[in-house]
Amino acid sequence: MDCSRTVPETDQIQKRRVRGAVVGALVLLLTACASGPPSTSTPPLRPGPAPWSEKDGPHARPPPDLARVPDAQPLVEPIRSGGPNKPYEVLGRDYVPLREDRPLAEQGLASWYGRKFHGRRTASGEIYNMYAMTAAHKTMPIPSYARVRNPKNGREVIVRVNDRGPFHAGRIIDLSYTAALKLGVLNGVAPVEVERLTHEQIRTGAWRRPGEAPDGPDTPAVAEVPPPRSDAAVASAPVPPAAAESEPAEPDGQPRPGTPAVETTAMATATPGPEPVPAAKAGAGFWLQLGAFRQRGGAEQFQRQVGEQADWLAPFLAVFSDSALFRLQAGPYPSRSEAQGAAERLREALQLVPVIVERRR
Repeated sequence: MDCSRTVPETDQIQKRRVRGAVVGALVLLLTACASGPPSTSTPPLRPGPAPWSEKDGPHARPPPDLARVPDAQPLVEPIRSGGPNKPYEVLGRDYVPLREDRPLAEQGLASWYGRKFHGRRTASGEIYNMYAMTAAHKTMPIPSYARVRNPKNGREVIVRVNDRGPFHAGRIIDLSYTAALKLGVLNGVAPVEVERLTHEQIRTGAWRRPGEAPDGPDTPAVAEVPPPRSDAAVASAPVPPAAAESEPAEPDGQPRPGTPAVETTAMATATPGPEPVPAAKAGAGFWLQLGAFRQRGGAEQFQRQVGEQADWLAPFLAVFSDSALFRLQAGPYPSRSEAQGAAERLREALQLVPVIVERRR
């Protein structure tokens, strides 16, 4: 047997096998590079509503004691002129939200929305929390506060409307999980009665049911914070004629120095406004006290004058009876900073020096 060619042929066979293995490895490597490594990062949150096809419902383990979550506390919040209150279109239908502070009452079906939207942004831009006392409405001004009643069991809740929906025939409001739980409508859609609370009802406390006591003590905790000006500056600040003639008092109930203790005939014959509400029933929040008067007519005349000269403040003005005084106040504002901003604007516009009053519930 001639072995002279055996070694070269064997070497060639081995070389071919090595080349085949290398080519195969390169093919596998290129394929892996083309497909890319599997992603281990968390998918980004979707800023908009979840697709309608996704299943909604409660979490597997909702927080305990949700039935004890307090209702939303109504506050006077300015209605935005744009944003969530602009006309919009959903599923081929046009909707025109209200832009005025006026009452609204409806009867229809209520539904609720949960984990599919939990943590997403609402129409107002706020994050939806299914365990808070909120709701969605198709045309109610945002923000608004509404009373929702279940006529079947008589339960009622107060919710803050900060979202749009529900976009189903016959449904008038979409409740948060907790609001639906407190109303007893978690099992599905149910008939309800919906009433929007106006700014006037919130300012005066008229939104409460007859005989319903305010949350907390009968006499609210009041903290009067003087504005950042000296007593001399306060005493020398210009006072509108109507206020001076009506004997306006300082926040402690004492009349301003040098103001006459008389009331003009125009004030005495002016058509009286709504009966002043006791100060103890005023809504919680931060109020601006513009003056205190011994005569109701003086407070109401001053209210009209301020409302005419500062129309942006008119919706916030209210007269409260407190012992022997009638106090003209503006609010409530949800935070001290907002109240201070309104006070600064009022000082610049009318040279008035309001006092910030905080009422707690």
